[in-house]
Amino acid sequence: MDLEAVRTFVAVAETGQFRRASVDLALTQQAVSKRVAVLERELGVRLFVRTPHGAELTIDGQAFLPHARELLRAAERAVASVRAGRRPLRVDVLNSRGAASGLMRGFHRAHPEVELDVLMMFDIEAAVAAIRSGAIDASFRAVVAPGRPLPEDIVSVRVLDEPLQLLTGPRHALARARSVSVAELAGHRIWMPGIVPGTEWAAYYDDLVAEFGLGIEATGPNFGSDALLDTIADTPALATFMSEQTRLVWPAGHGLRRIPVTGPTPVYPHSLLWHRDNPHPALVALRAHLAATGTGHDAAGTWRPGWVLPR
Repeated sequence: MDLEAVRTFVAVAETGQFRRASVDLALTQQAVSKRVAVLERELGVRLFVRTPHGAELTIDGQAFLPHARELLRAAERAVASVRAGRRPLRVDVLNSRGAASGLMRGFHRAHPEVELDVLMMFDIEAAVAAIRSGAIDASFRAVVAPGRPLPEDIVSVRVLDEPLQLLTGPRHALARARSVSVAELAGHRIWMPGIVPGTEWAAYYDDLVAEFGLGIEATGPNFGSDALLDTIADTPALATFMSEQTRLVWPAGHGLRRIPVTGPTPVYPHSLLWHRDNPHPALVALRAHLAATGTGHDAAGTWRPGWVLPR
C-alpha cells in the first residue's frame, strides 16, 4: 500500500477539504485527488463524498481512517528505529528501587547529555520481545532462567553480582548478629511474598532453597515493600532477604536490621540484555560505563545458580 496515498487520505479526512490538504502537503489539488483515487481503486471502495463544503468520509472511509493513522504511526516508528541517537535510549530496569535503577542513575550522572527513557517491565519474555521489536534498547535481568534460553539475536553481559542481606526486626533472634552464615538461616522463617512463579527471581530462590535447605515462604498477598517492612518489624519470627543495593526507607521506630549473609554469600546476578544489531550510540556508551564501573562477578566466597550465564 502506498503510504503517501494513505498520508494524503488522512490529510483530507482531517482538514475536510482537498484544497486545504493540498496546501498542508505542498501538493497541487489535482495531485491530492489523484492519490486518493489510486487508494480508492486499490481498496475497492469510495472513501469520500464531495460536498459543496468540501469532502466527507463515507462509511468505508470512517472505518479505514483509524487503521490509516496506525499505518502512518508504524511507519514513523520504523524510521525512528534506524535513526540512531535521535531518540532517547530506552532501558528497562524492572523496578525503581533495585540495583539496576541505581546503575542507570550512575550512568546518567556520568553522561547527562544522553537522553533516557527508563521504564519497568515485569516479565522477562515481554522484555526480550520488546528488545527484539525495537520498543526498548536494553533490559536488566538475571540471565537465564532454566529452560528459557535467550534468542540468538539477544546479547547479554553480566554487570553486577549483588549480595543478599537478611532483613530482620529488632526482636528477631539474629537481629544483633554482625553477619550470619547461610547455614545459620536453616530453620528460620524467611518471608518473601513478592516471589512470583515463572519469574527469574523465583528460579533464583528455588535454587537457593534447594542448595542450602532454607525455608522461604511466599504465602499471602503482596502489598508492596512498605507492608513487608511493617510486618518484619512487628513479627520476631519472620525475616526476609533484601538485595544489598535495594533502596528502602522505613520509620525510625521499626528498628530494622540489614545483616550480611556469608559462607558463602548468595549474590543475585544482574545482566544487561540488548539486540546485537541495535545501533544506538548511547547503548555503546552504557555498556562501556557498566564495564568500567562494574565490580566483576563469580568472586570467591559467593554463590549463584548454575544456570546463570557467565557473560
